[in-house]
Amino acid sequence: MKLHYAFLALLFAAIIVVPNSCRKDEPLLDLDAAGYPDAIGKIMLTKCAVSGCHNDASANGAAGLNLTSWEKMMQGDRNGAVIIPFSHVYSTTFIFCNSYADLGPTGNPLMPYGSDPLTREEVLTLKNWINSGAPSRNGTVAFSGNSNRKKYYVTNQGCDVVTVFDQQTGLPMRYINVGADAAIESPHAIRLSPDGQYWYLCFSSGRYLEKYRTSDDSFVGRILLGANASLAFGSWNTFAITPDGTHAFVIDWSLQGRIAWVDLDAMTCNLVYNTSDFVQTHGSVVSPDGNSLYVTTTSGNFIYKLDITDPTSPSWDKIIVDGVSTVPSNVSSENPHEIIFSPDGSKYFVTSSGTNMIRVLNAANDSLIASIPVGVYPQEFAISTEDPYLYITCMEDTLTYPGKRGSVYIVDWQTNSLIGSVYSGHQPHGIAVDDDKNLVIVANRNFVPGGPAPHHASACGGTNGYVSFLDMNTQSILAGRNIELSVDPYAVLVRP
Repeated sequence: MKLHYAFLALLFAAIIVVPNSCRKDEPLLDLDAAGYPDAIGKIMLTKCAVSGCHNDASANGAAGLNLTSWEKMMQGDRNGAVIIPFSHVYSTTFIFCNSYADLGPTGNPLMPYGSDPLTREEVLTLKNWINSGAPSRNGTVAFSGNSNRKKYYVTNQGCDVVTVFDQQTGLPMRYINVGADAAIESPHAIRLSPDGQYWYLCFSSGRYLEKYRTSDDSFVGRILLGANASLAFGSWNTFAITPDGTHAFVIDWSLQGRIAWVDLDAMTCNLVYNTSDFVQTHGSVVSPDGNSLYVTTTSGNFIYKLDITDPTSPSWDKIIVDGVSTVPSNVSSENPHEIIFSPDGSKYFVTSSGTNMIRVLNAANDSLIASIPVGVYPQEFAISTEDPYLYITCMEDTLTYPGKRGSVYIVDWQTNSLIGSVYSGHQPHGIAVDDDKNLVIVANRNFVPGGPAPHHASACGGTNGYVSFLDMNTQSILAGRNIELSVDPYAVLVRP
């Protein structure tokens, strides 16, 4: 009898032990140490930060992306940020984990690589978390809470967004949707108010000038650039803000150009200068004393100089920029594109895209001082206020670096002499100087074939471009620092 009971006891123990020994235990997750919210941490630590993928041991072979913690994830990978708070469509972590086209962009190869894809519920969890700011376990949203943060801004013409970079890390931190209409309006030029409190932008296929706060990049308002919506539509390419920050002049790059004079405080359009004398007006700058507005014409040998001491009734002259011609002509020759003053206000520089020259003119009498040969199709300027460097993007230059398209030329603005050139990327256009970091930020459009294939697709049609960084100490491009953005990055702004 005792043996019978002993046998039953052993059998009962076996029934309990055998099923338990066959069950696969859930991995132990230290969510507190990882810093992820529970649902996100379970995805990241069991599907992504695993052996051979994005963990401490393997991250270097996986694009440098380490997903073992929220903090490491927010450091990004070799292509830039992988999470953009509030924007799942620009977050590559989402794009490469998403296999459901109705939930957003998808990438290839699908992650987790070589394993089962995330379920729809998991992808939705990831999407909703990113769109709520991708907070850490304790509720921290990356790059928040510092209203004086130093930033870079890049307009993306192909997607109607502005990419905001954190200056300290060099990573994209936000994507700001801009524009008023459903159709692509192509944000073109971007400018900072003299007091640094606002940034403004105009659109090459729109009708507004828009205003945003630099403290949190929130939308303030927009100015209709005409008497009504129909008349306001144009190719508003550039604008110049007065030294006191109260007004701006917005330039319409049309066959018959226009200039809109706007009040940046009242957010109204005061007047539109509309005359047959204006031809394809483009680049613009207000003189340091606030009395003159200089505007380039991209078809001709001259620029316009407007007396704006009384903006309600301006007068203007035509300044010949080549130092040879005696009569202003609209016949294509110089084709001045952009204009910028030297930091000391003694002279100004003009990119002559038709002759591949930089024309240097005396601000006191508008006479030609020097002509500096640069690469093919010079476009935009950036100038240092602490060092004697002027940088020029030559977007379609195929001669300086054979087999490549584009160059950045460097000029000593004090001596009007050429220093050299660098290759920054495919079709460089927008450019800005960060004197605090001794860096130059270059937006490479990558708009026509021949450039690098993008790492991922964008939320809108077209090929992604990228930003590169030039070290002002060595006048060379920083290796491994190309940051991919959305479609057609065009203009760059630094908030110091």
